[in-house]
Amino acid sequence: MITIKSAREIETMRRSGEITARVLSNLIHAVRPGRTTFELDALAEKQIREFGGIPTFKGYNGFPASICTSINEEVVHGIPSDYVLKEGDLLSIDIGTTFEKYVSDSAVTVAVGQIRPAAQRLLRVTQECLMRGIASMRAGKHLGDIGAAVQAHAESHGYGVVRELVGHGIGTRMHEEPQVPNYGRAGTGIELRTGLVLAVEPMITEGDYAVETLQDGWTVVTADGKLAAHFEHTIAITDSGPKILTLRDSGERPEAYEYAPGVAA
Repeated sequence: MITIKSAREIETMRRSGEITARVLSNLIHAVRPGRTTFELDALAEKQIREFGGIPTFKGYNGFPASICTSINEEVVHGIPSDYVLKEGDLLSIDIGTTFEKYVSDSAVTVAVGQIRPAAQRLLRVTQECLMRGIASMRAGKHLGDIGAAVQAHAESHGYGVVRELVGHGIGTRMHEEPQVPNYGRAGTGIELRTGLVLAVEPMITEGDYAVETLQDGWTVVTADGKLAAHFEHTIAITDSGPKILTLRDSGERPEAYEYAPGVAA
């Protein structure tokens, strides 16, 4: 069932989203060669709780950590471990917060130290895909407009758009209806309405869009072993257009802290 949120509920989700955004921003600044993803997970849980939230991911369907940390060809759902980040890695961080029963969800892919220009381009285009999808989220438009905007931009740069994983509605549960594919035809699907809150999350691959799940039952990787990137925001559709709820404050530019690319020669 698709739920429409009231102004009060959207405000609570914005407060949840602000916690998510603050912690994610701090995690981005903590990413460096030599740090383990275990350390990032511990930092995330500590700060989410200090800011008054609950780590949504921890224990969700048995997931063992507070964030997902996916490296290089890992698309999503990577489990934090003793893996030591190294120069040139790409690290996707996915994070969720529950605050006063309402969930917010956001993700970024960041450079670890200096990365190749081709990897930086993948990050830039994936973030642009997210923002183009968000720009299409207006009352009276259709769900398919979001995926069509993401797909057109990604494929115009020669990238793959993952089919097996999608964005989602969000509210008192992390995954609500409707599903939000990152591909599709404009003008199709349900009509977007004021009060609908969606987590839009392009997952873009450097090569083919096919993916596989590893034996841990969680980590999704590109089938061809090429790089992937993942960006996500929680967005409410309002009478004045889309409102990103996972920002540190209402006046902040959404691209201001998404990723910190370095470029290797």
